[in-house]
Amino acid sequence: MALKNITRRVAMAALAGAGLAGLAAAPAVAAPKRIAAVVQSLDTEYNVLWANAANDHPALKDGTATLTIFDGRMDPLNQSNQFDTAITEKYDAIIFIPVDINAGIDPVKRAKAAHIVMIGSNTLVADTSLYDSYINSDDVEAGKILAKSVIDKMGGKGNVVVIEGMIGQSAQVQRGQGVAETLKNYPDVKVLEQKTANWTRAEAMSLTENWLTQHAGEINGIIAHNDEEAIGAMEAVKASGADIKKIPVAGVDGITDALLAVKRGEMMSTLQDADAQAKGAIDLALVRVIGDSYKPRAAVWDVNGGKLAWEGGKKQHYSVPWVPVTTENVDALLKMRKTQ
Repeated sequence: MALKNITRRVAMAALAGAGLAGLAAAPAVAAPKRIAAVVQSLDTEYNVLWANAANDHPALKDGTATLTIFDGRMDPLNQSNQFDTAITEKYDAIIFIPVDINAGIDPVKRAKAAHIVMIGSNTLVADTSLYDSYINSDDVEAGKILAKSVIDKMGGKGNVVVIEGMIGQSAQVQRGQGVAETLKNYPDVKVLEQKTANWTRAEAMSLTENWLTQHAGEINGIIAHNDEEAIGAMEAVKASGADIKKIPVAGVDGITDALLAVKRGEMMSTLQDADAQAKGAIDLALVRVIGDSYKPRAAVWDVNGGKLAWEGGKKQHYSVPWVPVTTENVDALLKMRKTQ
C-alpha cells in the first residue's frame, strides 16, 4: 500500500511538472499599446466626431491598444501640460490636434525626446518634420473651395466679408491662404471686412450683425473658415430680414447643422472626414509602435477598400480628400452621421 501511494504521488508530481512546463512554454500575451490623443476641445462638434470615431477603432475593441483622450479646452498651455502627463506616464504614442501652430512645437519636441511615437491629425504644428506621420486634409485647398463656392454664386463680382478661424491655428492660417489665393483671381470681388470669430457660432453671428449694419445692402457673400462661423453668419442674415438665398454663405467641416442647412438651401459646406482622420491616425501610431506585422483596420485605406494608399504606413504625410456637400449627397451624409 505504501509503495502504491508513493508511486501515485510521483505520477501526480510528474503530471504537475508537465503542466508547469506547458504553462512556461505558452506565449506571453502582449500588453495593449497605450495611445494618448491630445485634442483641441471636446466642446466642438468636429473634435467630438473625431473622438467618437477614434474610440470606435477595432484595435481598441480587441485589446491591441488603449486610448486616452485629453481635452485641450482650446488652451495651448493646457495641451502642453497634458503632454507632460503623457510623457511621465510613458505612453507609446501621442496623437496631437494642436490649438496653436507654433505653441505646439515644444510639447512635440519633448515627446520625441522621450522616444514617444508622434502622430499628427487634423490641425498641425508649423514644423511637420517633427511628426513620425500625420494625417489631415489640405486646408489650403479647403480655403480655395470655400472662396470659389461663394464667388461663383455671386457671379464672380461683388463684396464679401471673411470670418477667420482662431488666429494661430494651422486651419486658420492655411484656409486663409487658400481664400487669399483665390481672391487674387477675381479683381471684381472686394473684401469689405475680415476678422476672427474664434471658430464660434455666437461670435460669428455678432460680427455679421455689425457688418450688416455698417455695410447695409453692400454684402454679397460671406466666407467663413468653418461651419460654426458660417451658421452664425447665416442666422444673422436671416434675423436681419435679408434673403439668405441671395447672400451665399459657405463654411467647412460638414457638421450636422451645416448639413441640415445645405439641405434647406441656406448655405454651402465641405465635409472633413473625421472618421478617416481619427482611425487613420490610430493605424499610423500602431504600425510605428508594433512594426510591420500590424495590419491597418481603418476603412479609409486602399487595403480595406478605401481610397487612401496605405503604403505600409511609412509615409510621413497622408491627405484625406474633402467631400463637397451637395443636395445630391446630403441625405446620405446625414444618415451616416446618425450611425456615428
